[in-house]
Amino acid sequence: MYIFITILIVIAAILLTLLVLVQNSKGGGLAAGFASGNQVMGAPKTADFLEKTTWTLIALIVVFSIAAVGFSKGQEASTEDQSVIQVEAPAAPAAELPAEPAE
Repeated sequence: MYIFITILIVIAAILLTLLVLVQNSKGGGLAAGFASGNQVMGAPKTADFLEKTTWTLIALIVVFSIAAVGFSKGQEASTEDQSVIQVEAPAAPAAELPAEPAE
């Protein structure tokens, strides 16, 4: 589930990047292509749609991020329960150690 949510975050981030690149801070961008204001999707309506879509994608990224943290904590807890405690092997006795050369 964690991987699925991470993929959704990446898709939303790519869409958000493309959406921001379409917009222009000076009122241009995609909205500049529509000259008359009486169209169904004219300049003001397009700008509103782009802004609402931007905020929706931001909210989705935040929600998915919080969900991903929750699922990653759940995975950590389940792997800690299944972990096995390993005991270090005892040190070799001094007799088995190779002798140091005398100088």
